[in-house]
Amino acid sequence: MNVTRVLMGFFVLVTVLTLPVAAQAAIHTVSPGESLYLISQKYGISLNNLMASNGIQSSLIYPGQKLYIPDSATGGYMYMVKAGDSIYQIARRAGVNYQDIIRHNGLYNPDLIYPGQVLTIPNLDFVKALENEVIRLVNIERSKAGLPQLTQNWELSRVARYKSQDMIDRGYFAHNSPTYGSPFKMMESFGIRFSAAGENIAMGQQSPSQVMNAWMNSPGHRNNILSPSFTQIGVGLAKDKKGRMYWTQMFIKPL
Repeated sequence: MNVTRVLMGFFVLVTVLTLPVAAQAAIHTVSPGESLYLISQKYGISLNNLMASNGIQSSLIYPGQKLYIPDSATGGYMYMVKAGDSIYQIARRAGVNYQDIIRHNGLYNPDLIYPGQVLTIPNLDFVKALENEVIRLVNIERSKAGLPQLTQNWELSRVARYKSQDMIDRGYFAHNSPTYGSPFKMMESFGIRFSAAGENIAMGQQSPSQVMNAWMNSPGHRNNILSPSFTQIGVGLAKDKKGRMYWTQMFIKPL
């Protein structure tokens, strides 16, 4: 089997973009006659978000019950661990990856959580919106070139996000990771199989349009974006403590 593997250089632009920072959650004591819906309306949050932050599976609440109120404008919310919970179950209910919960809470052993423990559940909606905008811009460029659009692969986006975060955590900026090895080995270690693959990385651009402009003005990166060999794309964004943005594009043709 022939496998095509393509790496391209990278862009560095020293600029800063600040993402929303998670705030402390409020605590609400349920009063007689209150419902989850009324409480969610009072705080301007969605009913699903309120239920997820408290691990509530039904609408049954009682007077005196303590509820954690997530901040709708922040990057996360608080969740109190219930008996029988695991990190994996919490992550599945919240719709996030369990490793994101581990990283956000500094858990050294994710198996050792206990009832009553309060965890921060990351909200990646803002990050995902920027990643999705990059994918939209990629497909605009491909349409201009008469190429079929790339399909977003959420698992590949997760891997790309880990690559961006790994560059921050390990203090490097390169295709080869001291943690995962080459991008191709990294994809394979997460169970992604492909007949062709490529990667673009960049650092410091403030917006999807800015990073796409940089990549499209570099022949190598442009070739990856406009390659007819790829059918799927994942984009991952992470921010360091100084607010600097790390961008990773991963492209594949799956087996």
